Amino acid sequence: MLYFARWKIVLIVGSCLLFVLLAIPSFLPESTRAKFPDWMPKHAVNLGLDLQGGSQLLLEVDFDAYKHEQLSNLVDEIRNKFREQKIGYRGLAVIDGKVQFTPREDTTVDIGKVLAEMNPDLAVTKDGANYNVTFSDKWEKTSRQQIIEQSVEIVNRRVNESGTKEPIIQRQGDKRILLQVPGLADPEHLKNLLGRTAKMTFHLVDGSVSPQDAEKGIVPPGTRVVPTDDHDNERHGGAVRKYAIFSRVELSGDMLIDAHTAFDNQSNDPTVSFRFNNTGARRFAEITAQNVGKPFAIVLDNKIITAPVIRSAIMGGSGVISGGFTVESANDLSLLLRAGALPAPLKIIEERSVGPSLGADSIAAGTKASVIGIALVVVFMFVFYGLFGLFADIAMLINAFMTLSLLSLFEATLTLPGIAGIVLTVGMAVDANVLIYERIREEIRNGKSPYAAVEDGFRLAFGTIFDSHVTTLVAALLLYQFGTGTVKGFAVTLAIGIVCSLYTAVLVTRLMVVTWLHKAKPKTIPI
Repeated sequence: MLYFARWKIVLIVGSCLLFVLLAIPSFLPESTRAKFPDWMPKHAVNLGLDLQGGSQLLLEVDFDAYKHEQLSNLVDEIRNKFREQKIGYRGLAVIDGKVQFTPREDTTVDIGKVLAEMNPDLAVTKDGANYNVTFSDKWEKTSRQQIIEQSVEIVNRRVNESGTKEPIIQRQGDKRILLQVPGLADPEHLKNLLGRTAKMTFHLVDGSVSPQDAEKGIVPPGTRVVPTDDHDNERHGGAVRKYAIFSRVELSGDMLIDAHTAFDNQSNDPTVSFRFNNTGARRFAEITAQNVGKPFAIVLDNKIITAPVIRSAIMGGSGVISGGFTVESANDLSLLLRAGALPAPLKIIEERSVGPSLGADSIAAGTKASVIGIALVVVFMFVFYGLFGLFADIAMLINAFMTLSLLSLFEATLTLPGIAGIVLTVGMAVDANVLIYERIREEIRNGKSPYAAVEDGFRLAFGTIFDSHVTTLVAALLLYQFGTGTVKGFAVTLAIGIVCSLYTAVLVTRLMVVTWLHKAKPKTIPI
């Protein structure tokens, strides 16, 4: 306990200096940080919405678009059902928010019973010989509830994938979502992320349709024409190409479990690598094995990203999307796929900047309170423990620098509850030193030598310190798991501070005490 190898000393001192260096940008204005050379750290702790304001977006869930999509799917289901039961019909289409069709005059089958068996959530009415089919009021009410809840969750995952940015996401009514993101002066990139439904599907291309017919929209039933996306258009001189693809969805994006940016081994161009779950992997292997030599279209938000030809069966359950991506666009697509598709499109109906709810006065008051609190702790430790108290004060300051540097590395957002978490961990760091020093005093009273007292003090107090820190860390993890918003921010700062506190109390303080013992060789301990 009273010996440190040279490499350990270098590691501890070097890590402390590194954390101090990483924390310095948090105390400097952005204009100063921008002048730093590339090798210097520039990340600073982000202030929360309550401390610096940000951007606000009011989003509206387009339930009508979702309903129209479900009705279009219902048309395909009805067509397949009637084909199975050999029921003749004409004019099957979505018109005025309803599926309308007219059965053949010689039809003797009870159409209403067939539709009810197919889907109990349908509301069927008859206007003369014509049938009108839509969804029931109960289905609409339940669907609206589910869609707004799913949309809130997916917006949170897109905006706050790491769980440290602390956006405010609130549901308003049955179709609107209020989103506030701290420190976001330009919301354009965020709007682009939220404006995309990110619904990915995989379709086989209908090889029986010629490119000329696809351009004209002349396709058989069960096939639809889909244009290429902007990246593909740029690669082909800006011309929009069209593919005739089968309407049947062979694979859907909800089977994806991971997506990340990668780079092509030959061209080094950015790509998006994706991976299916077990069910999707099996289905992917079956499709590619049965359709070798055929083009397979990947469709995102009703636009074809790419349509490569299947060269062989793909058994690993993973694939790569390539084609004119920049690093930023590849990262955005990966994020969208990881977060999941929105069940319905989101329309941005209002956007504005949000001022800080606490403002500069609260920041100044919080800074003043923190400085006074730390000063009182410094004085207290020095008065009660002398030189050893000074060691504890130095370790406490290093702990604060470590916490700030890790928060900046994780790009965490600091709010008022987060500041409370930092203050709490600083107090725990001093508390750990108090436990050690009181144990050293007890060993001295028992007649032990200075070296033995210091060694036993650190060794015997470690168990208590470790237990207290671990129990607090467990509480922080539970707060992070089940909390939301600023509660998560408090949990993040608390967890980081606890780890830093254990490091400084056990290693940094002990290194200073041991170094002093070896240099001064005291007969008594000034504690």
